[in-house]
Amino acid sequence: MTDTPLRTIPVLCLALAATAAHAHVGIASGNAIANASQEVVFQVGHGCNDGTKMVDTYSVKVDIPAGFTAVRPMSSDFGPFTVTKDGSGAVTSITWTKPLNDVRAEDDSLYKLAVRMKAPNAPFTTTYFPVHQTCRDAGGAETVVHWVGTPSAPANEPAAALNIVGAHRPGWNKYTSDRAVTDLSVFFQDAVIVWQGKAAYSSNESTTAQIAATAGVTALAEIAAGEEFWVRY
Repeated sequence: MTDTPLRTIPVLCLALAATAAHAHVGIASGNAIANASQEVVFQVGHGCNDGTKMVDTYSVKVDIPAGFTAVRPMSSDFGPFTVTKDGSGAVTSITWTKPLNDVRAEDDSLYKLAVRMKAPNAPFTTTYFPVHQTCRDAGGAETVVHWVGTPSAPANEPAAALNIVGAHRPGWNKYTSDRAVTDLSVFFQDAVIVWQGKAAYSSNESTTAQIAATAGVTALAEIAAGEEFWVRY
């Protein structure tokens, strides 16, 4: 690691937690680790608008993108789950469905649905999980919202986005990404600091101010493909 004035910046004792709250169906468990098994939690922030009011969620189907393996859904108070597989035995979707008697009279609950799975070995990428939310009113009428939007199809309701980062341990970790990292806030929100040469980035405002005040250190805005960089967790 190059010896730069960055060493004079005090290191935070506690990394920032990933933002977990979403108004739509999103992922509340933070970033995933590449090539590792972990629990991914899908958060259902609200029900569906049936045209007159918001009604309770009855069923949630999550499509599992290719590359995710060892997929095991977890039991939930929401309701039991069913699993769909392809011809090779790979899980392609999971659907949680409430017992009809458990459908609430109004949209007043927050739901979390967890899946343990192994992420692909693709650090510093974002994977989108299409989610299909079915809601049901007191009369039995159903409303479906498809959360499938991606940057290439932004007109749709946004899919659940899972950012994948490299494996890491507390302290300094060295990486060389085979792809450009253009939005550091996405992949390093829980890092203390990112350092490349004489440039640095942090999601923490105090550390960012210290970077700006340190002679010889500039703000790191992005990382080009193939370049070495260091991250402290």
